[in-house]
Amino acid sequence: MTAIEDFLADCDVRMHKSIDATRNEFNTVRTGRASAALLDRITIDYYGTPTPLNNIATISTPEARLLSIQPYDSSQIKAIEKAIQESDLGLTPSNDGKLIRLPIPSLTEERRKELVKVVRRYAEDGKVAVRNIRRDVMKHLEELVRNGDVGDDEERRAETQVQKLTDDNIKSIDDMLKHKEAEIMEV
Repeated sequence: MTAIEDFLADCDVRMHKSIDATRNEFNTVRTGRASAALLDRITIDYYGTPTPLNNIATISTPEARLLSIQPYDSSQIKAIEKAIQESDLGLTPSNDGKLIRLPIPSLTEERRKELVKVVRRYAEDGKVAVRNIRRDVMKHLEELVRNGDVGDDEERRAETQVQKLTDDNIKSIDDMLKHKEAEIMEV
């Protein structure tokens, strides 16, 4: 593999990681439906160690607007309840000693609009990350030409490929954003 191919392959991998990170951010935004991914950001102080909730409990969606959380260790119910209440999800858990139920209320119009703004910010962050990767790769390509490792024509071809990758990945983020906005605004 040539140096240019290495840079292009690295660019592609890094951009896909940015898209995956954006997708994960989108999954943590609450819509009208119950989704176990809502609780991905919640960590519990498990015997002095911050532990992700999904590592210490089974999370399921028995109904469209209900999450149930069953801890492996029932002594952790209070800690799980407290972590959910202190999170920014705006959900109120209830427990029966063995299981925590988390009803997902319908979103108000105002809250839906706030969530759309949050999702748009996540999308913009993802696009900025992709553009930063493009900038880094372009800088490396210019260094290759300056050092005499590759010619101008090869650099221009590579820059065209990098721009195409950038455009494709930004379009992918825009598509995810459009889908997520529709999901949030769905009543």
